[in-house]
Amino acid sequence: MEEEKAPLIGEIEEIDSSPNVSETPPSERHVRTKVPEVEIHLYRQGKGPIDVFKSTLGGWDQDQLEVRDILDKYGFKSIYAFNLQSGRSVPIRFNPRNGRSLLNYKDGAVVHIDGEPKDSLIKPVTRIMLGVAVITIMITLVSRDTPEWLKKLNFSGGRIPPWVLACAVIVFTRLRKRTKDFLNKRGW
Repeated sequence: MEEEKAPLIGEIEEIDSSPNVSETPPSERHVRTKVPEVEIHLYRQGKGPIDVFKSTLGGWDQDQLEVRDILDKYGFKSIYAFNLQSGRSVPIRFNPRNGRSLLNYKDGAVVHIDGEPKDSLIKPVTRIMLGVAVITIMITLVSRDTPEWLKKLNFSGGRIPPWVLACAVIVFTRLRKRTKDFLNKRGW
């Protein structure tokens, strides 16, 4: 008599599947999941849209806008919620550590964003130098005699006393901030 060997406890029996069943090889299997994304209409200072694109949502719940990526890509210093009828609204705040928005967005939403471009470094320096030159010329023209401090300026050597430059810069920047939209408000 032949004794059948009982399977050992914990041993896994292999079941032979029929060879007719076609299976895809593991290298061809793909798991498809839909990545949540929003459609963004991007404006620059209320003009545009300059770009319409889809952006994926990030974060733990996949519901936060990647704000820092938009700021870096388009050269903005800040972005705002935008409404076509009323214009710019509240700024879109974001976490400084990860660059994601603090507010949540739904998958498939359409978001209108208005961006404020970064300030150029050349523009303010040019304005300051032009302001100093205009102020110096005006003082020279208004006074009958050349002021003593202007005589001390050596234009050939380019030496300007620092206190004169500092006073002119302060006055010019204060006036510029107060009259920023003076001509625009009067239709110019």
